[in-house]
Amino acid sequence: MQRSIRPIGSAAAIAFAFCCLMMCRASPGASPPFELQARSAATVRLEVVGDPQGVGQTFHQWGEALDRAGIRNVRLRAAEDGERPTIEKTLVGDRPIYRVVGVIVSHDEVIVPGRRFKRSQAAELKAWLDDLAARGPAEEREPIGAFGLTGAQFAALHDDAAQQVGFATAKLNRKEVVERIAQRLKHPLVLDPAVARALAEEQLNEELQTLSAGTALAYVLRAPGYCLRPQVAGGRLQWSVVPARPGLEVWPVGWPVKTPNQALPGIFEFLNVNLQNAPAVDALTAIAGRLNVPALVDHNAVARHGLDIRKPITVPPGRTTYSLALRKALSQAGLQFEIRADEADRPFLWVTSIKPM
Repeated sequence: MQRSIRPIGSAAAIAFAFCCLMMCRASPGASPPFELQARSAATVRLEVVGDPQGVGQTFHQWGEALDRAGIRNVRLRAAEDGERPTIEKTLVGDRPIYRVVGVIVSHDEVIVPGRRFKRSQAAELKAWLDDLAARGPAEEREPIGAFGLTGAQFAALHDDAAQQVGFATAKLNRKEVVERIAQRLKHPLVLDPAVARALAEEQLNEELQTLSAGTALAYVLRAPGYCLRPQVAGGRLQWSVVPARPGLEVWPVGWPVKTPNQALPGIFEFLNVNLQNAPAVDALTAIAGRLNVPALVDHNAVARHGLDIRKPITVPPGRTTYSLALRKALSQAGLQFEIRADEADRPFLWVTSIKPM
């Protein structure tokens, strides 16, 4: 049994994040939960029409199939001359009513606008009608993007994810971190009890309190093999924690930045450097501390490629930028970094393997 745990970035940043996820697919408040638009209250009336000659037996069979599928509001009648599949919309107050005309073109097949269904596919026809009631006809729908969400739905979740963690996370177990962050969210987070038990067995060593909720949750879940996914259930948005698998679209650990020199200008400043046999992670910690940004290590990639973040590295004496010094240090341990931003546009360093996952 699952349980629900309930507990702000610019419009441009949200749009950029949404576009980033779209490209990937192609290659605090007491606000109420975001809901689907009022289309969920729409009524759909189906009229199945056929050749006036000899439709009795055909209508009888279709009537039985539609009834078994649970399709109500059905009328079976003879087709008018030249009648074609259509969807007509009328309004009663602000509630849409859709009149769908489906044309029987053979003994066991009916055509509705944009689709064909055999009599054995009556359950699929019902799903199509339910989708029409919930979302309206295709030409009226907002385009669907990342995670199967509309732009408005994604913006609502991105805003939710932008809330700051706001408590010390180091030395807490992962389950406690997830549950405490979830309490701050506007939308429920669904956490399976078995997953919760697994998360409780691992301690988190990183300090995430200055990061946003979405980035922090994605990071906490990544190392033990889980991921964060948004979804729509019962017309409402929610977060879910699921096992990671190849090809699954997941909420990312931070977002690409368009202009690194603006996101974290300090990393391009010069300093005198001299590192002799220092652990790579110590160099990372020191530079991140000077820049006053979190540094998150991709432990999955480190483990997969057998890397050691404590491997001794050397950066000869000289004057260079923080960026170049860090790249030289990390590369000796098989690592690289990039500047990412959380959902509130706060920068952080993401450290992962030079080799692709």
